[in-house]
Amino acid sequence: MTGLRAALVTPLTGPLAPFGQACAIGLSLWAKHAARLPPPWMGVELNVRDTGSDVRTSMRAALNEQPDLLFGPYGSHMMLAAARSCKRVIWNHSGATSQLSRPEFPQVINVLSPASTYFTGVLEAVRAFDPGTATVSLFHTASGFGQDVAMGVASAAVSLKFEVEVVAFEPGHAAEAASLVPHTDILLVAGSFADECAAAPSLLKHTWRAAAFVGAGVEEVLVPLGNRREGLLGPAQWIASAAPQPDEGPDADWFVTKYGAVTGGEPPYPAAQAFAAGLLCARCLRDSGRCEDTAQLAAAYQLVCTTLYGAFRINALNGLQSGHQMLIVQWQNGRRRVVWPPEQAERPLLLR
Repeated sequence: MTGLRAALVTPLTGPLAPFGQACAIGLSLWAKHAARLPPPWMGVELNVRDTGSDVRTSMRAALNEQPDLLFGPYGSHMMLAAARSCKRVIWNHSGATSQLSRPEFPQVINVLSPASTYFTGVLEAVRAFDPGTATVSLFHTASGFGQDVAMGVASAAVSLKFEVEVVAFEPGHAAEAASLVPHTDILLVAGSFADECAAAPSLLKHTWRAAAFVGAGVEEVLVPLGNRREGLLGPAQWIASAAPQPDEGPDADWFVTKYGAVTGGEPPYPAAQAFAAGLLCARCLRDSGRCEDTAQLAAAYQLVCTTLYGAFRINALNGLQSGHQMLIVQWQNGRRRVVWPPEQAERPLLLR
């Protein structure tokens, strides 16, 4: 029996541990139950390693074991550090930054939608439901993630004919900068989860036609807001109830059941992203019959399919994911409901 050696380096301790642990469980479910490997591989030997205090050191330790496959960590900052630390092909399932693109990172296979697309659906949905809206306030961190989101908003606003007022803030200073945000039709907020929570009480003193926070797309992030979370919009990479019917791998119901059997809870988006990365990697191995880095890259760039996570297609020019589409959710009656895109919407968008 020949085992396929796979390595996952991701946060298992520290503030990102819950997300990194979800990645590890998701990829482990793929390795144990859904790998579907071609000969000569008969199973997956998955080595999960904590990023610890130094991602580069952890990556070197993982590479010393000569894995056939390499899966990167949760988080854009972590994933950038991982990609800069080695030239091996890395399956990126949880680093949303658009910086992980060609030509700088030709070895990265991007599974998830880039952060530059996070608020595009919000603007599309508002324009579809209320053609009269005209102005947008974008409040974003001056760090890489916030700038990434802002770049996408600027592009979408031009095509959808919105006027955008931009206020940038330094990480850790969102609360004091919130007073500078002009009152417009639409509010968009992109920062760390901590910054978004800190600024939200001040920002939500105003009544906005629509208000969106990156953190509103995640189940647990804005819980401290209580009832003030009602009506907020947010981007979501994946929600089980809106998952498409796959043509590659098991469906969302199967995954929810398997994940629940291990954890007693429902799978969050990082688990689905990691699981999908495993499915896509195995598909590339079946298509090429080889696991060398060049074979993985070639097969990935040719691959067009749909997993429970969504569509997969890589933009050949920049290496970013272009098949997967972000979901836009709105908190309605205390629950996240998908309101965009129309073909996956569970409820209509509610505007104020």
